[in-house]
Amino acid sequence: MTRRAVVTGASSGIGRATVVALRERGWEVTGVARRADRLAALAEETGADVFAADLTQQADIDALAAYLGGGPLHSLVHIAGGALGADRVEDGDPDGWLRMYEMNALSAQRLVRALLPQLRATAAAGPTHADTLFLTSTAAQTAYPGGAGYNAAKAAESMLVAALRQELAGEPIRVIEIAPGMVHTEEFSLVRLGSADAADRVYEGVENPLTADDVADVVAYALTAPGHVNLDLVTLRPVAQAAQHLVHRGPLAPRA
Repeated sequence: MTRRAVVTGASSGIGRATVVALRERGWEVTGVARRADRLAALAEETGADVFAADLTQQADIDALAAYLGGGPLHSLVHIAGGALGADRVEDGDPDGWLRMYEMNALSAQRLVRALLPQLRATAAAGPTHADTLFLTSTAAQTAYPGGAGYNAAKAAESMLVAALRQELAGEPIRVIEIAPGMVHTEEFSLVRLGSADAADRVYEGVENPLTADDVADVVAYALTAPGHVNLDLVTLRPVAQAAQHLVHRGPLAPRA
């Protein structure tokens, strides 16, 4: 059976890599993002279907739900999100913090509300299950100075996922959370910090930070695991990152 997924954040980074990974595994995929030009390039490269939408806008969510309603939907894969700034709590911009909440937590709620009926209908038609998968972050698990706005937004999304899993108990719908640590993508730290130099310093000296492809492989595995297997929460970090705040910079080598 060919499975069909909608993947958000598909224009770059982990979202784009996830579209590629699922297409390589034979899935039908609709990639969703704001930037139509990048989506067009993705469609040309992978054969994926694409749909331009701003997931902080209810009208765009409604349009996406209507667009997807023409066939079965097996998986909602919510990768879109992001961080803005690295302000201390006392200096935080409430507008930026609200934007992060909308980008991460509220977008997840809007998507579940709009697409859960289609996922239920697909599962009810059998003989298969449906999936919801959410990309959170280790920032949802551990606070750090300058991260409070992002910590709060991702923690809110993570709690939404945990509550959803309990609310769907008894239904053949998996609820999966993937929480990466340090991932070197082309845009995440650049958008957050506002300059290429500041973004480069985040990864300076770190041997093999995770890549978008690394995370996409884990997402694909979670979705292709046997239908009775639910990966509630997968936390992944590069070996050089022992904890949220503990990153080794320099070559990795055994102690003498």
